[in-house]
Amino acid sequence: MSFLLGCAVWGYKGWIGDLFPPGSRSKDFLRLYSQRFTAVEGNTTFYAVPDADTVARWAQETPAGFKFWLKLPRTVTHNGLLQPSIPGALKFLEQMQGLGVGAASPEESRLGPIFAQLPPNYPPAYLDDLTAFLEAWPRNEAPLALEVRHSDWFKEPHSSHLTALLQQLGVGRVLLDTRPVYTASAKPQEYPESRKPNVPVQPIVNASFSVIRFISHPDQSVNQPFMEEWVSLLDGWLRQGTKIYFFVHCPLEERSPGNARHFQQLLEQHNAPVPPLPWNGIEVPPTQLSLF
Repeated sequence: MSFLLGCAVWGYKGWIGDLFPPGSRSKDFLRLYSQRFTAVEGNTTFYAVPDADTVARWAQETPAGFKFWLKLPRTVTHNGLLQPSIPGALKFLEQMQGLGVGAASPEESRLGPIFAQLPPNYPPAYLDDLTAFLEAWPRNEAPLALEVRHSDWFKEPHSSHLTALLQQLGVGRVLLDTRPVYTASAKPQEYPESRKPNVPVQPIVNASFSVIRFISHPDQSVNQPFMEEWVSLLDGWLRQGTKIYFFVHCPLEERSPGNARHFQQLLEQHNAPVPPLPWNGIEVPPTQLSLF
């Protein structure tokens, strides 16, 4: 599958009655979510590493080809230099291999790229440390995607140095788009608990895949111009053979699935080469989300 779409979580109780059927139980959320979307951003692993039984259950409850895009634990990425944490990163990858057990091919594995999110206090001065960390990553076992947040990474010459490094090693660049919640009309201060960094969007493809984290606004009209921009970009990238992971967040989590589905519909209207969303095959799709 060349295009995968999802949200930042799969177990949100506020989706009962919309994304999930009325009366859904929390133990069924992952199975129901994976019948509607094709990927999920697994932020929970940033805070706690699941045990082998949990990983096995994730694989059992999702269809072949559904992808977990899991974040490296904060003990790996948020303790200063990365090189001392290389053993911890490799151990985490080993612990997640259960998502590929029983898969007939890499495409059927539930293990997607691993996500390394660096904190705002990790600057370009640490480039040698970052290089050593990325070189140690076994990309034949799982692709790696990198998100930087220090503002200097987005300035020259550091931006070009990072691009060259990622291209050389086949590491994907995570593109964080927070523009919808930072527009003049968006008033991000209304949702301080969900605020994401206001960093530039540099739409560059560094590897055979790309990851976009789109921080949507609850008001779909605010998102529309930014979504249309991404539709044009993704159409070109997909036609060039790039695999795309697109994850939709929203400060009001109730709106995330509807915003994601709207983006899928825009891609289809544009005749972009994307597969149908599994959600479309549900006999009685939710109705409320279609309003957003």
